[in-house]
Amino acid sequence: MTDFETTLAAGKHKSPGNGQVVVGVDGSPSSLAAVAVAAREARLRGCALRIVHAFLWPVLRVPLEASPLGPPDGGLRNEALRLLRDAVMHAAKAEPDVEATSALVTGEPLTVLEKESRTARLMVVGSRGLGGFVGLLLGSTAVHLAAHGHCPVLVVRGTPVADGPVLLAVDGSPAGAGAVEFAFAEASLRGAELLACHVWNERLYVGPGDPPNAVYDPDRLRDAEERLLAEALAGCADRYPDVRVTRKLLTGRTRPVLIETSRQAQLTVVGARGRGGFAGLLLGSVSQALLHHAESPVAVVRVEKPSPELGG
Repeated sequence: MTDFETTLAAGKHKSPGNGQVVVGVDGSPSSLAAVAVAAREARLRGCALRIVHAFLWPVLRVPLEASPLGPPDGGLRNEALRLLRDAVMHAAKAEPDVEATSALVTGEPLTVLEKESRTARLMVVGSRGLGGFVGLLLGSTAVHLAAHGHCPVLVVRGTPVADGPVLLAVDGSPAGAGAVEFAFAEASLRGAELLACHVWNERLYVGPGDPPNAVYDPDRLRDAEERLLAEALAGCADRYPDVRVTRKLLTGRTRPVLIETSRQAQLTVVGARGRGGFAGLLLGSVSQALLHHAESPVAVVRVEKPSPELGG
């Protein structure tokens, strides 16, 4: 399936057998930005970087090699190989000590990258590729991978604050537990503060349809939300004593509040689907909103259901 592999000079940070950071590239400025981010993530994890380009043209059965009438280095295959070489050089410039390999893999991008995610520690993609429509906020590859990937997916977008915190969106759901673990680990790797935010509404009922005798106790509700936030973080806080954690309750509508808070972060972390999501939905409304509108890169962490043969 792999048509081409090349290796940059071995880096001292390679750690065989523990998975790689994988980044998908298509030659767009967005994907080159993703390469630099992925190289940094590989350095932080002490692992290798794998740069992948999905080569669709063989599937469409079009000529791949240089035309006899054209330059010898022409043709779709050579163009793809140049794209990969440029990406490897970009990674080397960003993180010289990280070993990077590149692969030209025959197939459609969504399928290729989803398969790559099965053995990756982290998948990194740009927010938009060459095929994006003008005005589109997020490419289909990023959305699909966030919803279907088998490992955490980091979508490079926005303008990260270099010394800002890692922002964690907490909802207390079982599906969000993986995001909590990932955010603590990422904050530890980066030497950053963890800003754990939980957004709630002060009223149980909002709007003209409120029951006329609705009774609620704001103080009691706030106490319950504070407990939810503390309990969601408790286990990881013990496992990552080096991470300074700031817990914050925010009030308002979840999506706009988190989008605004992401302005101060170097990374925003969210679960793929939390409380209130429809059964079977792979990507919740909050994670989708952050993918499209967050002001910093977004990591989406999806919890996979155990397979039946493993007793799940």
